[in-house]
Amino acid sequence: MTDATVSSMLAAEPPKPTNGIAATENMGESRAGAAIEIRSVSKRFGDEPRVLDSIDLTIADNEFVALLGRSGCGKTTLLNIIAGLLPASEGDVRVNGKLVTGPGGGKGMVFQQGALFPWLTAQRNVEFAALNRGLKRADAASLATDLLALVGLADSGQKYPFELSGGMQQRVAIARALALDPDVLLMDEPFGALDELTRNEMQDELLRVWAARRKTVVFVTHSIWEALILADRIVVLAQHPGRIILERKIGKERPRSRTDIELLRLYDTIWGSLQGGDTGGSA
Repeated sequence: MTDATVSSMLAAEPPKPTNGIAATENMGESRAGAAIEIRSVSKRFGDEPRVLDSIDLTIADNEFVALLGRSGCGKTTLLNIIAGLLPASEGDVRVNGKLVTGPGGGKGMVFQQGALFPWLTAQRNVEFAALNRGLKRADAASLATDLLALVGLADSGQKYPFELSGGMQQRVAIARALALDPDVLLMDEPFGALDELTRNEMQDELLRVWAARRKTVVFVTHSIWEALILADRIVVLAQHPGRIILERKIGKERPRSRTDIELLRLYDTIWGSLQGGDTGGSA
């Protein structure tokens, strides 16, 4: 099977997309140096009002960008358009200089909830992605072992998903996405269902993995603090329709503290934008 087959299988799981793997096949040209270019992207479903309105965004290679906004602002829709799982109604997206035309190679995707294959162990779940990338079984097994160790699950490879906690399942899902060796990692609120302590631990774990295997990351979240702790840049979307109302770069070294006065001020700025005060622009 191909990466596109994996993407189609996981994307089709009802009732909504859950944690899995997706990739993107691309064609066309773009500006040098940009991992992702989103140009005048709008989206509407049928005769409904626009969900997204004229989104323009460029994301650099290895940049960690958080998409932040209220429920219904179109964050997940935009992520799915980047992944090639949804077409834009207007505009286009390019990844590594090539036009996104549908699912294919180049990106790994982690959805909101675990979609691990329940009949496979953690090891086999990760191997599945590696095999579909074209690796031989011995190489896939070795890679899966290494990736599970990378996400802190060296001793859990033979456990089935029902034997793992929610946080552990998310770690397996991240390892499985990395097994495709994607250039871009797309993450749709992967820690949203976890308790606060586990969520904070998973944020630290993600940063550790990202530092070890640098990827371009687009991370969807409702949490201002999660965005502040994780991202190089925060992009805030307004609702009805979704449009960019604020962009802020975070020039703070990691790890970051929730008591940092500059982050507290930035929190207030972002909160104000979400409450309807359009602060606009970028910094």
